Amino acid sequence: MRRLKLVPEKTNIDFFKIAGVTFGGSVVLTIASIVLFFAVGLNYGIDFKGGTTIRVQSQQPINVGKFRNALQPLKLGDVMITQVFDPNFGAEKHVAMVRVQAQNGQQSITPQTTHEIEAALKKVDNTVTFPSIESVGPKVSQELIKTALLSVVVAVAAIIFYIWLRFEWQFAMGAVAATVHDVALTIGIFVVFQLKFDLSIVAAILTIVGYSINDTVVVFDRARENLIKYKKMPLRDLLNLSANETLSRTVMTSGTTLIALIALLVLGGDVIRNFVFAMTWGIVVGTYSSIYVAKNIVLMVGVKRDWSKPTDKGAGTQFSKGKV
Repeated sequence: MRRLKLVPEKTNIDFFKIAGVTFGGSVVLTIASIVLFFAVGLNYGIDFKGGTTIRVQSQQPINVGKFRNALQPLKLGDVMITQVFDPNFGAEKHVAMVRVQAQNGQQSITPQTTHEIEAALKKVDNTVTFPSIESVGPKVSQELIKTALLSVVVAVAAIIFYIWLRFEWQFAMGAVAATVHDVALTIGIFVVFQLKFDLSIVAAILTIVGYSINDTVVVFDRARENLIKYKKMPLRDLLNLSANETLSRTVMTSGTTLIALIALLVLGGDVIRNFVFAMTWGIVVGTYSSIYVAKNIVLMVGVKRDWSKPTDKGAGTQFSKGKV
């Protein structure tokens, strides 16, 4: 039986041949993303800007699409509608959460706006009621931003520590550079297109960090094996060899992941579209950085060439030399 091969078993690609374009381009894009973040800023969603959450209850099944279309003429800005499922709900109980961004800098929407929302939804479903209305103020939103930022920093720090223990500091530097590259470019594309940035995107970034590091570790692990096997091979050639030997695995892993993500991106609907887009973009740049960013840093700073264990010249006691 023939196996599917997206990449030949043996390749000899010189990944450093156009390093000025690949690595140089990554440096420029990373810097540009950081500058845009501070100059333009992200289009924060309700999680980070504050807003009002309305619990909507109906006696009929809730159609999220119709609810969203009914609220569009009100021009409320960022509106999220999520259906709530609970096994304790009876057959006649249907619940959804409608989240509306803060209007005109106010902590909560006005009673008039609440009445307009209710009237619009009743045109779709006349059994709609609002059992509860809660508001998230700017203070809570700022705390969420700080917590989200801290979670990303802690995750990256833990990964750096892991790489440093498993390999050497040179490899840790390469992993850090690749991780910063992936996070910066993901944030950068959200700034450029002004896509909604909320807690789900933070979750996507954390997932991207883990995926990128996993891909980088595979290449680094093969490089370490080759450092033992080919002690005299130039470091550039050795890193190229390691990337070529793991290329088939990299393409298969990224490819199969992208198939699922693209299906979700096309068919998943508006609710998860930004999250899936962040994941799709992150997988692409994460795979790219493992090959074109992490290895370049290792080549620039150099690395320990002899990973073989030192010869045991004795147990270190007087008995090792036959002395009594």
